[in-house]
Amino acid sequence: MKKNKLHVETVFDFDLLGLVAPLKDYKLAWLINHSLGINLKKAADYEMEFLHQPDLIISQFILEKEHGYIQLLRNKSYPVRGQSRFLIPELRYMDYFLLCQDFTCEVDFNTYIDGLSRVHGIHSIVKIDINKLKSKENLLTY
Repeated sequence: MKKNKLHVETVFDFDLLGLVAPLKDYKLAWLINHSLGINLKKAADYEMEFLHQPDLIISQFILEKEHGYIQLLRNKSYPVRGQSRFLIPELRYMDYFLLCQDFTCEVDFNTYIDGLSRVHGIHSIVKIDINKLKSKENLLTY
């Protein structure tokens, strides 16, 4: 019997910022909303199930736009069976990720970086190249 293989190529068409901010997620979302003039809202926790590892439950805030979204994701998961895991394990030092997918180009990412750099409580902001991440598939939350 002839076998066919399905090759799926995932497109990562969003920008990603890594934030070092030792704050509660709701506090950081409020600070981001206030400094950037946006309205991130708490969404249901993002859950990933694994066969031989504890589940990954990530807090998320989202702003849905007509042609894209802005999403704040916590890197460290809630503890499951006494273990906490990371959304992006190779970037353990990052506390949060800010994803921005905008097909209209109305969001200027450099303006966001400038605005967030003035927020007290955010220690560091790094623009991350998604293609260099090993576990980039974990960022596909939609």
